[in-house]
Amino acid sequence: MTVRLPLRPLALASLITNALLVVTGGAVRLTGSGLGCPTWPKCTAASYTTTAEMGVHGAIEFGNRLLGVLLGLIALATFIAALLEHPRRRSQARLSFVLGLGVVAQGAVGGVTVLTGLNPWIVGAHFVISMVMTAGAYVLWQRTAEPDGPRVPLVPVPLRTLGRITTVVSAAVILVGVVVTGSGPHAGDETTPRNGFDPTNISQAHADLVFLLIGLSVALWFALRAVNAPPAAVRAAGVLVLVELGQGLIGFVQYFTHLPVLLVGAHMLGATLVWIATLAAVRSLAAPAAAPVAPAARPVPATTSA
Repeated sequence: MTVRLPLRPLALASLITNALLVVTGGAVRLTGSGLGCPTWPKCTAASYTTTAEMGVHGAIEFGNRLLGVLLGLIALATFIAALLEHPRRRSQARLSFVLGLGVVAQGAVGGVTVLTGLNPWIVGAHFVISMVMTAGAYVLWQRTAEPDGPRVPLVPVPLRTLGRITTVVSAAVILVGVVVTGSGPHAGDETTPRNGFDPTNISQAHADLVFLLIGLSVALWFALRAVNAPPAAVRAAGVLVLVELGQGLIGFVQYFTHLPVLLVGAHMLGATLVWIATLAAVRSLAAPAAAPVAPAARPVPATTSA
């Protein structure tokens, strides 16, 4: 009897767990628990688990490590499920394997983070890897519902270009946000140095990029409506705008209220949601060539996209 694992639910579990890891990682930093487990891979020199003497900080840091282990188990199950698919789809197997490598990279970077006393650049790299893995998990989840083969455009070239630019700016917002975090007060431990950037100046640069991103996203939404794009694409762009507005509101409130930890944590989750919404909006601009397409979502003729 052939044993098969549910690949699509596993891919979704990977996506959700990656997002949760961002939240728990933020909790580690925001509660000053970055060195709750002062060594790696053990939590203490004599134990792989937290001890009562280490208190709440040890429990928070160890909980984040446990979630990382869970993510690794999900990645392994996802890879096995992709291998057991019949017929096996190489794209899914490769992507699930890469997600497994990402978990290994996260563990290694997490170890370096602890061993370097929470160096802000290493902490930032930890977050960036999470964003890359979130993108990979999202694409894998989407592919499990689609056939293999090329994707065909559903909108004209200028709109696809606008979508790509929006994605680049969204990534830039995240990267500059990482630098903002490295300059701010929530370092994960009171002895941790900051990256040396002026918090006010780098926060202004981050806000400028956010305004640009919202403007591009609104333009994409209006443009899609103007060309009578598929309803799914219009909805995805609309959701992106709404998520960005919510994230922007949280960002402004947290800045002017001196970065309360709950709002900073919500802002980290919001960054992940903005990234996923960006990927969803851009992916909605094309569809698998083999998939049936509704009349309003017919691929753009070659003459239109030349």
